[in-house]
Amino acid sequence: MRLRDVVADDVDAYVRMRCDPVMMAGLGGPLPREGMADKVRRDARDAAADVAWIKMIVPDPAAPEVVAGSVTIWSHGSGDGPVAEIGWMVLPEFQGRGLGKRATRVLLERARDEDRWGVVHAFPATGNGASNGICRSLGFRFVGEREVTFAGRVLRSNHWAIDPRTDLTPG
Repeated sequence: MRLRDVVADDVDAYVRMRCDPVMMAGLGGPLPREGMADKVRRDARDAAADVAWIKMIVPDPAAPEVVAGSVTIWSHGSGDGPVAEIGWMVLPEFQGRGLGKRATRVLLERARDEDRWGVVHAFPATGNGASNGICRSLGFRFVGEREVTFAGRVLRSNHWAIDPRTDLTPG
């Protein structure tokens, strides 16, 4: 597995991840296809500028055109000031292989090694057992349940936090 920056050509992968009812079940349902190309262009620009780490998960480096999902760390404002957040999505045909956990670990290791982002937060849906399991297994600490806004939708999520410099479990 390897991670690479998102590029403007990743529209199909974004559509498969964000416009699919199954993929988006825990995130309030599918997003509309309209605007997805613009979203990918904005994300590619942010990744190239190193404003956010927006990575596509390539399961087999020998087949770089095949994308299994994405993992991202970005910073955004909250009522308590800036927050670094991590999120991941793995397409159904690649789920259950550990790719999400490995990709998340790689990005957190990079954050640790570059001493960037500080404490990183994750907000998986309360009913998303796989994503909550990734948090638990990598050393995130459970902060509690809370409502978060994603794509204009208020969702019930578990709040997890990790300091990659001190909390990341050994690989």
